[in-house]
Amino acid sequence: MTGRERVLAAIDHKPVDRMPIDLGVHYSTGISAFAYRDLRRYLGLPEKTIEVIDPQQFLARVDEDVLERFHCDCALLHPGFRRTFDWNPRDDYHFQVPKAMSPVLQEDGSWTVTNGQPGIGLKMPKGGFFFDGTGFDLFEEEEDALLDRYAREAERLFKETGYFTMYIGYSAFHGDVSDYMCDMVAEPDRIHAMNKETLAWNLRHVGKVIDRMGKYIQAVAVGGDWGTQTGPFVRPTVYEEVCLPYLVEFCDFVHRNSDFRIFNHSCGAVREFIPYFIEAGIDMLNPVQISAVGMEPEGLKRDFGDRIAFWGGGCNTQTVLNLGTPEEVRRNVEELTAVFKPGSGFVFNQVHNVMGDIPPANIVAMLDTVYANAR
Repeated sequence: MTGRERVLAAIDHKPVDRMPIDLGVHYSTGISAFAYRDLRRYLGLPEKTIEVIDPQQFLARVDEDVLERFHCDCALLHPGFRRTFDWNPRDDYHFQVPKAMSPVLQEDGSWTVTNGQPGIGLKMPKGGFFFDGTGFDLFEEEEDALLDRYAREAERLFKETGYFTMYIGYSAFHGDVSDYMCDMVAEPDRIHAMNKETLAWNLRHVGKVIDRMGKYIQAVAVGGDWGTQTGPFVRPTVYEEVCLPYLVEFCDFVHRNSDFRIFNHSCGAVREFIPYFIEAGIDMLNPVQISAVGMEPEGLKRDFGDRIAFWGGGCNTQTVLNLGTPEEVRRNVEELTAVFKPGSGFVFNQVHNVMGDIPPANIVAMLDTVYANAR
């Protein structure tokens, strides 16, 4: 099977020749540019300037040599930024970042990005690995021109590789998360109006994606975090009333007009929302935060594993990948994949992104163990 065939079969709960593996197809399944540079050196791969494809989280594009080394089945759909420059934040780290960022070094050793825009601000503290703050558009292009570049890259990936890929860009809500969640209860009519506007944009935009990329990509991604570490942000019944109808309409439109599967990103303790995701037509859930309350792998697989594909949850990034030894990482991966792999419906990925200070030996232990146990 090609990677594309393998992932599609797993999403559809069909037999696969081995467990599919992902590193970096989405902005929550990737790797910090700092950790990626260190990983390449550890593996003895050629030195190169690392391309940053998510400047705020500071994620790297995973190159073909690394995808091949770890038997990955997916590749990020990202056409690259038109204008870039080489940024050296510290030591001998060099990254290719969008020209629109223009980080400014402060006296305290931090880097800031404002671009002179009121209310906009990103900050990477001294020795930090990513930017905190409010982001902004770094593509510097009109919608249709950017979609055309995405479409050309999608066609290239489809014709020249066997990778699975997806288009990322649909939000289940907008604005500040805490304000939005509070307003779902305090001002539901206003949130309904916002959700209608968001849905109208999503449907118009995904229609263009279907027209331009329908033959070349396999999924679209929608995102919205509904869980904290210990429970839901809001009562699931509030979500059912205020938000679910719009997700249902979006998923129905996509499924009626394309062969795309729908990838849903939601961090945290979202077990109580999973039946709603399934009802809406979501095909796969990420990042499967198995360390959050109620997200025990055995229960998730038992109760939902035949109705939704789990994309992630294969390595605990909160307490094992970052703090454990390579042997502890191997055991963790073996235990988690033994739960999620049976019966298909699983694509391996760690829980969310590999952070900047993760030792490369642990990353190698994780991904080599996955492949060793993939069949």
